[in-house]
Amino acid sequence: MQYWLMKSEPDVFGIDHLKDVKVEPWDGVRNYQARNMMRDQMKKGDLIFFYHSNCDEPGIVGIMTVAKEGYPDPTAFDPNAKYYDPKSDPDNPRWYLVDVRYKRKLKRNIPLSELKQYPELEDMQLVRKGNRLSIMPVTEAQWEFILGLEDGPGI
Repeated sequence: MQYWLMKSEPDVFGIDHLKDVKVEPWDGVRNYQARNMMRDQMKKGDLIFFYHSNCDEPGIVGIMTVAKEGYPDPTAFDPNAKYYDPKSDPDNPRWYLVDVRYKRKLKRNIPLSELKQYPELEDMQLVRKGNRLSIMPVTEAQWEFILGLEDGPGI
């Protein structure tokens, strides 16, 4: 079992959208490091924190799972798609995605500003300055610590 965090803007695709559709392809990722994680490392059943970014209070809002392991992102081949990439070849795909399944909302949004306060999370990629990746690994210890914050701040 591996643990992850995936970011999305709530006005584009938020936790409530995923709750409504249950399973969704996590398409449009156009960063090679994030692509490699989806293509090579994410496995069915892995747990993922759903993180709302670029909003008034960025933070972890829910949990989802990997429903289907990495496969070529079909939006890369569709000239009418928002994420079309004319250099992506179906015989040698450049971009991949995973399908994610809604598990549950957290009892509260755990904001980034709070997560940055805990020494237990100082090595987490999310709280490091300059981190822009939309997908990142989370250690089991970080996962458990964050779940322990659901009922309220621990500071």
